[in-house]
Amino acid sequence: MELISFTKQHISLSPEMEAEINNAFRRETYPKNHKLVQPDNFSQKVFYLEKGIARTFYIKDGKDITHSFISEGAFFLSIESIFYDTASPYGAEILEESVVRTISYQDLEKYFDKSNPLQKLSRIVMVNAIKTFSDKLYSIQFQSAQERYNSMLEKFPDIMLRVPLGNIASYLGITQETLSRIRAGK
Repeated sequence: MELISFTKQHISLSPEMEAEINNAFRRETYPKNHKLVQPDNFSQKVFYLEKGIARTFYIKDGKDITHSFISEGAFFLSIESIFYDTASPYGAEILEESVVRTISYQDLEKYFDKSNPLQKLSRIVMVNAIKTFSDKLYSIQFQSAQERYNSMLEKFPDIMLRVPLGNIASYLGITQETLSRIRAGK
């Protein structure tokens, strides 16, 4: 979903502000498997995924673990780096050819300062991010592997066609063998 279409779903901006925002966000096309940021980064960028799918991941004991999936129409950023000036443990990888819009958080803040609707949009995006993390924590603590799988399919209906099974298994916190058994209904 294009950036301006996303904003129009949530807020009203003047045509001038729409054009300013659209021009402020840089548009890049990235190939499959491109790493936007590595784990332990200090990225100050805000990313918006217009087209494609990506994942955030971290490395634990030398193992690559998928933390979350990002699909079209979603923002993501390194919270630790931007707000706490510490390294973010999460990297971000493109999983299929994607169109990504970027802006530095510092530049984006200037727009927040002069636009109440953009401040509102910022709150909406932050609340959605908190809800995503809350849902993930709930699933880890209280759901079976089958329930986590079903929840993932509800949130990302076409994920099995777009994402490698190894990434899906690590996101669910299970082995690929367990994922195969769940998919087979065993």
